[in-house]
Formats: sequence, structure tokens, C-alpha cells
Amino acid sequence: MLEVKTIEKPDERRDFPRGHLEAVHMTGLDFAVATFEPGWRWSESVKPLAGTETCMVHHNGYVVQGRMRILMDSGQESEVQAGDVFVCPPGHDAWVVGDEQVILYDFAGAMATEYAKGS
Repeated sequence: MLEVKTIEKPDERRDFPRGHLEAVHMTGLDFAVATFEPGWRWSESVKPLAGTETCMVHHNGYVVQGRMRILMDSGQESEVQAGDVFVCPPGHDAWVVGDEQVILYDFAGAMATEYAKGS
């Protein structure tokens, strides 16, 4: 079945300290536009809501604006910036680098929605 939605009318908006996420939910896919303000860090802003030590969602992303640092539980670390496409498996922390807002597009499997609601 063909599905078409617009992010201009998201199915869900999640607000958290120093950021928010607007998402549309489709069969097998959650697409979200995430906005993170300078000073945002997953372990400070989202960890209390998720209830896990690190982010356990798999992200397939495209950075529209700004820079973000990602630290994997394994110790691997990288920085993504505007124009970068990235795949980030579960088990990571991330934070905004610098004083520019980060906007990214996240293409995640349907699991991401259930994790964010129930974990």
C-alpha cells in the first residue's frame, strides 16, 4: 500500500530539554525532523526520559544544519555536520558541538517509536 504524509503535519511531537522532534509514522518507517539547541546532550536531555544509560535507538540520519558529536559505548567517536549522512547503531551518547542549532532528518525503523514511548 502506498503511503504519503507530510512532516508539516506530524503525527507526533516530542519536546525535551533543549530540543524537540517531529515525526510521521508509516508502515515500517518513522521519519523525524530533530532540532537540538546548543548545549543539548542526549545523556542530559533524553536519558531521564528513556531510562537507559545510552541511546538504544538505531539512527539513519542526514544532518541539515550544525555539528554533532557521537560517542559509542565501544569508545568509537565521530563528528557529523551539515551534509553528512550517517548510520548510528544503538548504544551511544551525542551532543551539539558549538553554538549553532543542529537540525537532522532521521529515518528509523518502526522500533524507534515503541522504544521512545515505552522505555
